[in-house]
Amino acid sequence: MKRNGMCPICYLKRIFVKSRPSSVKPSYEDYQNGVAATPPMGWSSWNTFRNRINEDMIYEMALALKQQGLDEAGYRYINLDDNWQSSERDDEGNLIGDRETFPSGIPALTDKINALGLKLGAYTSNGTLTCEDLPASLGRERQDAYTLAQWGIEYFKYDFCHNLRISSYAPLIYSISISRGGKSTEYTVQNARLSGLARYMTDKKLPNGRYASGLDKRYGTLSYDNIEVEEDGEYVLTINIKKHGQYEKYLIANVNGKEYEIFFPPQKHHNVTGRFQTVVTLKAGKNSVELYNPITSGADSEMYQYRRMGMALKEGAERVAKERGESVKPILFSICEWGFGKPYNWGAKAGNQWRTTPDIRPWWWWIKMIYNHNVKLYKYSGVGHYNDPDMLEVGNGKLSYNQNVSHFSLWCMMNAPLILGNDLRTMSEQVKAIVTNKNLIAINQDPLCKQAKRVKKGGVDALARPLADGRVALALFNKTSRKRNAKFDLKRLVEDEYVGLKPQTEYTLVEQWSGERLASNGKIAVSLEKCQTKVYIIE
Repeated sequence: MKRNGMCPICYLKRIFVKSRPSSVKPSYEDYQNGVAATPPMGWSSWNTFRNRINEDMIYEMALALKQQGLDEAGYRYINLDDNWQSSERDDEGNLIGDRETFPSGIPALTDKINALGLKLGAYTSNGTLTCEDLPASLGRERQDAYTLAQWGIEYFKYDFCHNLRISSYAPLIYSISISRGGKSTEYTVQNARLSGLARYMTDKKLPNGRYASGLDKRYGTLSYDNIEVEEDGEYVLTINIKKHGQYEKYLIANVNGKEYEIFFPPQKHHNVTGRFQTVVTLKAGKNSVELYNPITSGADSEMYQYRRMGMALKEGAERVAKERGESVKPILFSICEWGFGKPYNWGAKAGNQWRTTPDIRPWWWWIKMIYNHNVKLYKYSGVGHYNDPDMLEVGNGKLSYNQNVSHFSLWCMMNAPLILGNDLRTMSEQVKAIVTNKNLIAINQDPLCKQAKRVKKGGVDALARPLADGRVALALFNKTSRKRNAKFDLKRLVEDEYVGLKPQTEYTLVEQWSGERLASNGKIAVSLEKCQTKVYIIE
């Protein structure tokens, strides 16, 4: 841990003084872009085809989706995962489709997909390269988001390979200046207010002889409350720093409540000082500028990076709509961070859905592992913002019929996005019947969007979720590899505030796969085959 110019006593205090709260439970408003009122449904190229994709095959999948009637069941997105793009950008630095496998270009493919009444999705990574080592979008968010919007992309998966963490160190600031039209006003650190472990330090080589340190990791802030301008508009904010340390630094400039990110490269010390700038919006009269580094953990870094892309996607869609004189075509934002930075704490502030686990595999034990983690996160899911336990493996690998049914049932109960990953051209009637089950899809697409809560854990798990019409969906999931008899008392659902089953003297339960009807005075007993799930609507 570098001292980074902090006063020695302050540096020691860091051992005993807690930093300010992490940003990963931010106060921002929830991310809103007008899509995903219910969990998205579609198909992705990754699970079955990996890097073996081309424009003809993708179009064949779109045709198969239509021919199989999957669009009528609600599946709308055809998503290009990794390997759609060329290994180089064009002369203007824009992403382009692979010149060999997507020779017609992505806009042409979008038009063909849209002509079928479907939507095209695309992919890059929140890193220097994608997971397949192709061009990615970290540091190019606005440019790439604008390109995607121009192409008509409507679903965007943003992975986490080759990510570079934002530095938790802040620069050593001796002044700031505000300029516009050649007129500039400088404000030294003596004009600022310090908080936390931020301190004035002395350096006679600086123009004003002092600088402020201690802005790292939310330990301190530097605030100007007296920035005055004559009229509303955009101004250049310059951060004047003392050069220190050949490592990157980072700063948030919070201007009247709006955050601007400023990056500082490793500093070579040919000169004592350096200048770094961004453009900010000021209002006529007094303005406030608060400077700090909010990065206390990897999760903080991820939240800021993903939120940056989320805002760029909204901006790109709005810009294209304005240029074309059309209505905005919003892009659903799928955060694929793998769950390590607990994105359920901040995902709703950055995008529409967030991966809660590493990549899925068509292995039953792996699917159960993903389920066991995602099912605990029910409180974080809601309208427009979903826990994403990854794409469906129904129809892939060596999963049995009961395993495929359970997999689909659990994802529907957990309010998860339903993104198929099988070869739609060769899909069996049995698999088709599973993924088009209207009853289960209706549960998944229920407008209340409350993820199921696990109300009983054991060899047989019980999951329950309230529905918009006042009914309750109940799933009984046999996790074991042998036949099990299970009993369940509906009183649990009446007493559970989250589920809120209405008390009645008698209930009717309708099983959503078989149509079986049970009458109950409050208790039920069912028999489950190995790996089987039964899903009931309680009326």
